[in-house]
Amino acid sequence: MYESYWRLTQKPFENAADPRFYYPGESHQAALLKLRYVVENRRGGALLCGPSGSGKTMLVAMLRRELDESVAPFVHVVFPQMPAAELLAYLADELDGAGQSNAASDVHASVRRIERAVIANAERGRHAVIAVDEAHLLEGPEAFEALRLLMNFECDGAPAATLLLIGQPSLLPTINRMPQWEERLNVKCLLRPFSQPETAGYVDHRLKVAGADHPLLDPDAAPTLQELTNGIARRINRLCDLALLVGYAEEQPSLGADHFESVSRELVAVAPD
Repeated sequence: MYESYWRLTQKPFENAADPRFYYPGESHQAALLKLRYVVENRRGGALLCGPSGSGKTMLVAMLRRELDESVAPFVHVVFPQMPAAELLAYLADELDGAGQSNAASDVHASVRRIERAVIANAERGRHAVIAVDEAHLLEGPEAFEALRLLMNFECDGAPAATLLLIGQPSLLPTINRMPQWEERLNVKCLLRPFSQPETAGYVDHRLKVAGADHPLLDPDAAPTLQELTNGIARRINRLCDLALLVGYAEEQPSLGADHFESVSRELVAVAPD
């Protein structure tokens, strides 16, 4: 709607995990390096935690893009809140491609299918990755124990697959209460919100990828934007998208601190009387 007014080729603040819009914040780059180390060195597992909206799913997309073709299949579970039997059946289908499971699949049968699939895959010189997003939603100890079993499968003395647990910070104390997990996770990564300079860089980067050929934000906008969003990527996206829309409607030449404050007050922080 507003793209032509701002001379953009596309919307810059969509929440889709498009690698072109990835911004290399300090903690994001550190986490990406650690996750690549775990996968490329065929370790058993890693943990990635961060606040909601901080860019965890985008980071997984970047990881997948940077790995070479020997890392396959890459199974990304985006909603794991299901009984352990269903979760394992889903993974078995994704890993062996047989598509023969159902909601009542036997846990042991699914585990055997997964074991055969990942070991056969490793014998062909490939390495499987299982990325479980929103892992803080896993349904109790049974689901965690079922996933832990997957790290027991080896080929030539090395793990046949890498398991990545991705979730909000509430996942950390859950893992810490389970020593059997603590000793299996080779790396733990924690994403932090963007700093103010990173927030400014993030917005500028996304605007440039979307085709901006001139500054759209006034110099005073960055501190206000940081204050209103706390450096959380998803909040930045929402506020900037609305600000561009309102700026277009009001025929603003650029977006300043007052504009972001007004948009946040009127459209973002709306609350019932």
